[in-house]
Amino acid sequence: MLLTLLIVAVGVMILNLPFGFWREGVRKFSVAWFLAVHLPIPLVVTLRLVSGLGWRLSTFPFVLGAYFAGQFIGGRLRRRLRPVS
Repeated sequence: MLLTLLIVAVGVMILNLPFGFWREGVRKFSVAWFLAVHLPIPLVVTLRLVSGLGWRLSTFPFVLGAYFAGQFIGGRLRRRLRPVS
């Protein structure tokens, strides 16, 4: 189960990179921002179910941490790649 949890966490983080990238480029709390934050959730749920990880409470901190790490890193990538004016 530990290997499955690691694979799912890495997958969740990678999945959230483009959404974090997108989120960083839109106005905070706009519809686009809301979508960038919430659209990956069904994909994360699907990943949990397909992997057989299920809903064990002990897995939530790892998957949630990976979710926010992907969002954060994606946003940082956008800031870093933004041209200096």
